[in-house]
Amino acid sequence: MASVDTSELRALEAELEQIPAEKLPQFKAVVVKGAVNVKTGMRADAAGGQSYRHFPRSIDFDVIDGGLGAEIGPDKGRVQGALGNLLYFGTSRTGGVLDINGPLNREAPRFEDALADVAEDIL
Repeated sequence: MASVDTSELRALEAELEQIPAEKLPQFKAVVVKGAVNVKTGMRADAAGGQSYRHFPRSIDFDVIDGGLGAEIGPDKGRVQGALGNLLYFGTSRTGGVLDINGPLNREAPRFEDALADVAEDIL
């Protein structure tokens, strides 16, 4: 059986528990704004595909971890949402045609700056 080192996760959890309650809404707002920006970027990247023209509308996000996280990507329950695996990861014979990390990489600096602005008052 494989073991997983979760010490960094436990350390982060301990730090998050120390966030003052009045700051939580600000952190949650940063997460939602970042998720919206990544979703918008993914939709823009996917726009224009002739064989998957409905796919961009399948891309959405869910807020998780009490508002401190988000899952972003195609919803398989929406029209053409199930094409996500093929478009992002390809098949055994072809590569993907879309970059799943591009929008996240473009948003990361803005997200980090926004988190730093909120955390500045705490530190």
